[in-house]
Amino acid sequence: MTSTQIRQTFLDFFKSKGHEIVPSAPMIVKNDPTLMFINSGMAPFKDIFLGNAPIRFPRVADTQKCLRVSGKHNDLEEVGVDTYHHTMFEMLGNWSFGDYFKKEAITWAWELLTEVYKLDKNRLYVTVFEGYEKENLAFDQEAFDMWKSFIDESRIINGNKKDNFWEMGDTGPCGPCSEIHIDLRDDDERAKIDGKTLVNNDHPQVIEIWNNVFMEFERKADGSLVKLPKQHVDTGMGFERLCVALQGKKSNYDTDVFQPLIQFIEQHTNNQYRKDEKIDIAMRVMADHVRTIAFSIADGQLPSNNKAGYVIRRILRRAVRYYYTFLEVNEPILYKMVDVLAKQMGSFFPELLQQQSLIEKVIKEEETSFMKTLGSGINRFESYILKLTTNTNPSLLGRDGEGLINGVFAFELFDTFGFPIDLTQLLAREKNLSVDMETFNNCLLEQKTRSRAAAAVETDDWVTVSDSNNFSFVGYDRTEAPAKILRYRKVSAKGKTQYQLVLNETPFYAESGGQVGDTGSLQSINESINIIDTKKENGVWMHIAETLPEKLDVEFDAKIDVDRRREIQNNHTATHLMHAALRKILGTHVEQKGSLVNDEYLRFDFSHFAKVTAEEIAEIEHLVNEKIRENITLNIQLLGIDDARKSGAMALFGEKYGDVVRVVTFDKNYSVELCGGTHTHATGTIGLFKITSESAVAAGVRRIEAITSKAAMEFFNAQCATLQNVNEALKNPKNTLKGIEDLVAKNTELEKRLAGFEKQQVIAIKNELITKVVAQNGINIIKQKIEIGSNEMLKDLCFQLKAEIENAAIYLGAEISGKATIAVAFSDSLIKEKNMNAGNIIKQILKEINGGGGGQAAFATAGGTNLSGIENALKGAESMLN
Repeated sequence: MTSTQIRQTFLDFFKSKGHEIVPSAPMIVKNDPTLMFINSGMAPFKDIFLGNAPIRFPRVADTQKCLRVSGKHNDLEEVGVDTYHHTMFEMLGNWSFGDYFKKEAITWAWELLTEVYKLDKNRLYVTVFEGYEKENLAFDQEAFDMWKSFIDESRIINGNKKDNFWEMGDTGPCGPCSEIHIDLRDDDERAKIDGKTLVNNDHPQVIEIWNNVFMEFERKADGSLVKLPKQHVDTGMGFERLCVALQGKKSNYDTDVFQPLIQFIEQHTNNQYRKDEKIDIAMRVMADHVRTIAFSIADGQLPSNNKAGYVIRRILRRAVRYYYTFLEVNEPILYKMVDVLAKQMGSFFPELLQQQSLIEKVIKEEETSFMKTLGSGINRFESYILKLTTNTNPSLLGRDGEGLINGVFAFELFDTFGFPIDLTQLLAREKNLSVDMETFNNCLLEQKTRSRAAAAVETDDWVTVSDSNNFSFVGYDRTEAPAKILRYRKVSAKGKTQYQLVLNETPFYAESGGQVGDTGSLQSINESINIIDTKKENGVWMHIAETLPEKLDVEFDAKIDVDRRREIQNNHTATHLMHAALRKILGTHVEQKGSLVNDEYLRFDFSHFAKVTAEEIAEIEHLVNEKIRENITLNIQLLGIDDARKSGAMALFGEKYGDVVRVVTFDKNYSVELCGGTHTHATGTIGLFKITSESAVAAGVRRIEAITSKAAMEFFNAQCATLQNVNEALKNPKNTLKGIEDLVAKNTELEKRLAGFEKQQVIAIKNELITKVVAQNGINIIKQKIEIGSNEMLKDLCFQLKAEIENAAIYLGAEISGKATIAVAFSDSLIKEKNMNAGNIIKQILKEINGGGGGQAAFATAGGTNLSGIENALKGAESMLN
């Protein structure tokens, strides 16, 4: 079976068992501060497990794109080195939300593997949870008894808490699990060593392919376990590993999941797979990482210098480092692999085909940029080695002296310049040196400790005020509502304490889709507290306050800041109008890549491969303002996702949509988008729209910032006031532009004349100074305080004197623009023969004029506040000749 057939067979099997087949969620997580990426099949369903979202389908099956490179599940350093860890991988899963449990999950798993996929039963082993006395967790007798009906008891293995109690993180849903392992070794190897002894022992051919997790508990922040409202089944089968088993391979990279990519690398680098271990690792790293990078960009996450974007950039740079070092490729190549990937997986994941051009451009730019970093890092390393071999300065050496490169330098290369430590080690070995890794690791630990301290957040468990779980958001139509607090928790970070309040009913919009959260107040008969922000976490609205109400179990009047919301809505609706204008004027390739909408301005990132010209910006502004003047009425529809797409509604890549979506329309022939945000009831309330900036964000991604309503009026009023001031300064000419042009022309003429006068002045001063040359030991010295108009003239004077006087040592002082200024200059002959250095001398006399400065051996200057110190500075400079 091909990998495509294997995936489809899984989905068809569970569809026949009454499961709803759902699409993969984007890998990039939004509205969940505990998770950066989808790192398991269950992560998209987390809110269902916690009881924060309704169960639409009790049985679900899918293949989920996952990414594990950070946090608890960090496999990055194993990727490529072994043949079964990956950054991005697919997790085939079937789910029961309070429907079936262990019996059905185990029965269907066995049926699919042995009757449909026809795997050899004699190669399979299963594990069950042995229990954990410290937490009163019992042996999983039910799972054990079920497995006994299918497999010999000798093939059932008791697993400890580490292997057979599944937890996604420090908190959240969890429970005992039952794994299925397969022994892929040759028969003669199996005869020598019982596969049972190799289960969960990191043997590359005895691997876990499926894990059935029985969600029964929630892990609280204090470590305790509480029963979930309903029992769930969460299964995950590694798609890539399953392909190994079904295609009779020994490695994930030998299957048709990765072989097209590896074959491309072979053809384009003149290297052969399976001939050299280092080359093999580099190829596996490239094949794995390009999938992660491409899917991340398709899901809306561009490489950047922080958070999720930094992780993607780090993965990309790891791939570049490997092919640069081990395949001797010194030009971008990853971006060329995207076409292979898109053809291979685009039929099931159409986002790859739809965004192929953007993905390629972003990757190519990132590769090119990092190539330059590698080049500059290597140059810095070579410079360091040169100093090391010509200078006995002990600070250049590591702890043990000779032969050990200073770990602080290695960390500086890594931290400041993005130069990988293993590449530093590789370069060091080529010089018969090694890196002081103990010091490097200490520096790295110190940095991580500082980062953790800066980002440390202490979150208490939720405190329940009401047992009710009913919640409704009424903020689309209302600006205030009666509300009760259901629960709250305290959050502390950077010495600041806040409270997150969950209400049963709220008009507060929670930050989502680029729109900021509402602010306002909770008012009761006795008190009023300010709500400073509203955020969403796993489907839960959290109202953030700096104080906690004294009485929690009373009814409050929840009121949003209406004026602020109005400006946010103006900017949000204007964003939709602008998005449509961009597509109309620039082309339908324009897709939203990020946005921010607050009460002050809007920011919009979009795919486009050239700078937006001034003429295009003018067209966009004209069209948006035209739509504002038309006063188009807002139209909202709730439609099924398929019907919404058929209607032409714009859906954003990287966004997770439910089965029923909110379609926001401003003229069905102009702007139709899927959107959960708040909007004006008619475009006319926006008043005015003005673009304030246009810039690049990444390759193929541009950013526009704009203002509307009050901010736009204030902008134009300020521009008019500035123009009025200009007119007054120009004595109110009939044509302001002509007046400015005339002024510029006059100023240019005056500058030319002034330059001529200054040139003549420099010549005059030079001629006078030449008459004051003092010869001393073969050196022609000029030491003089002069009057001169600028630093440029002073520099020109020094170089003219050097040109006309042999063996010249020049020391000049002047008051320029109210500052004490010193210049020192030497002829090249004095620098070579007498090792004289103007820059060193300047540093010695800075204190005389209370200033700063520097320069090169031939010429240096200093400026300071002590005018009376000029003479002493000149004397001090001259004395250094002796």
